[in-house]
Amino acid sequence: MTGAETDDDIPLGERKTVTDFCYLLDKSKQLFNGLRDLPQYGHKQWQSYFGRTFDVYTKLWKFQQQHRQVLDSRYGLRRWQIGEVASKIGQLYYHYYLRTSETSYLNEAFSFYSAIRQRSYYFQVNKEDRPELVVKKLRYYARYIVVCLLLNKMDLVKVLVKELSEEIEDYTQRFNTEDQLEWNLVLQEVAAFVEADPVVVLNDNNSVVVTSNRLQEGSVPPLEQGMVVGQLVLADALIIGNCNNQVKFSELTIDMFRMLQALEREPVNLAMQPSKQGTLEPNEKPAKRENPHKYLLYKPTFSQLFTFLSASFKELPANSVLLIYLSATGVFPTGNSDYEGPYDFGGVLTNTNRDVVNGETAQKRNQAQKEMHCLHPGDLFPFTRKPLFVVVDSSNSAAYKHFTNLFGQPLVCLLSPAVYPKSVQDQSQRGSLFTLFLYSPLLAFSSVCGLNSVQRGLWERAQEFLLKVYRDIGQMITQSRTIDQAFLQFFGDEFLRQLLIRFVFCSAALRLHKVFRESQSFPESYPELPKQDTVENSLLQKHILELATMLDVQSLFWDDSLEAY
Repeated sequence: MTGAETDDDIPLGERKTVTDFCYLLDKSKQLFNGLRDLPQYGHKQWQSYFGRTFDVYTKLWKFQQQHRQVLDSRYGLRRWQIGEVASKIGQLYYHYYLRTSETSYLNEAFSFYSAIRQRSYYFQVNKEDRPELVVKKLRYYARYIVVCLLLNKMDLVKVLVKELSEEIEDYTQRFNTEDQLEWNLVLQEVAAFVEADPVVVLNDNNSVVVTSNRLQEGSVPPLEQGMVVGQLVLADALIIGNCNNQVKFSELTIDMFRMLQALEREPVNLAMQPSKQGTLEPNEKPAKRENPHKYLLYKPTFSQLFTFLSASFKELPANSVLLIYLSATGVFPTGNSDYEGPYDFGGVLTNTNRDVVNGETAQKRNQAQKEMHCLHPGDLFPFTRKPLFVVVDSSNSAAYKHFTNLFGQPLVCLLSPAVYPKSVQDQSQRGSLFTLFLYSPLLAFSSVCGLNSVQRGLWERAQEFLLKVYRDIGQMITQSRTIDQAFLQFFGDEFLRQLLIRFVFCSAALRLHKVFRESQSFPESYPELPKQDTVENSLLQKHILELATMLDVQSLFWDDSLEAY
């Protein structure tokens, strides 16, 4: 209430408007705060609660639009408070995206975050002597940047980072706060994240072209007449990141960020849709699930990882596949064992709260005991009762070669090189080369050839050429008479087909590259692929040399195979 007015001076209708607004505001905060208590796993438990929360925020948003004048004069509604509501709605949509993997909700989050900036809802915050309000503004910027990164709006990200940097500088000068280092770290992380791609595509005027690497119409070779493949569908994916010293932002390592995009379709462009600003319709689910459901686990403990894995396994529909992507530091076995079982080869690191010294826990263990904070191949054995597709990007990926298919279900493991040449290893902070190949083969190929930039016209020609190469790889896989049936059973799913084709391309390219000499520097798989039919196929080798010639890097590759043509 404003000035010296009392309740009696305010018309009853306007008093009711303020009361109703306060009720909706309190209710929305209560429901929003309750979201963090919901289990993060399982598909069903959270949906009704999310629905109620969306419903209240929808009413609140429309209510403040319809009664803005009364709320301004009688309640003293500030623009930053409207911004807070819009920011919460943006967060709701973002979390709905995380829960469902539907990229359309990312676009909705973007539209609300974008409106906050366009309408300067937080503009007045800097004039108030309240540091907690400025922190709300800074957090809004950080969340907006995450959504823009996921939508590949890199030009806007750079603008937002510049604005955030100025806001942080203003904040730390005005208030003697203890969180200055934290906010500067946020800036450093996002700056490193934006610069992580090792190769840029340039226009004629040398401006950077933003390329998308999500699955697009026509980017995966279609199944052809006569290809006998399985009908399995990728339904669930666990994307796990636990690499020391890798670029990260907001609990997403660069490897996790790339892999999640490799498992999503290109979102519908918001510009092509009629504007829905101010409307909230989260219950309008797409008729068909466009993307596999994903869990993003940053540095999980073993128990967290096992809990999410169990939940995914439990809820996996019939004729569906569970994918596990592990980007993590290798854990190697200590001591020798007479019996080589599924817990004798080490695995990949899981998080621990204990002190870690140089990657090894300070607590001494008996040499005969196994590393506790490690996902061993044997830990995954119970989950092979259903179709399982595993991707391991680690210095100890070879541990997962020693799998045993106990239950006869389709099972494939794609394994990264264990050792890289020094020139590649030096780049590892900016993400793994193996994951880069699975995300964008041309980006990875250009990077391993030492290119820093590629002109747009050349890039598009090379991409066009690669579509033909992918088609040929698809035929090599499906026409091989000695290939393990598991590969064919997964080949019917578009996302898994894309990963398998890119894996074969990566393996073939690295085998021909002169810098990659050791067998440990080549990707491997369980079951093994028939090399002559796939990764050492003479037609594929010819294609790789043609691509190298197109990019003018043919001197980096062994070209003995050209003599056959």
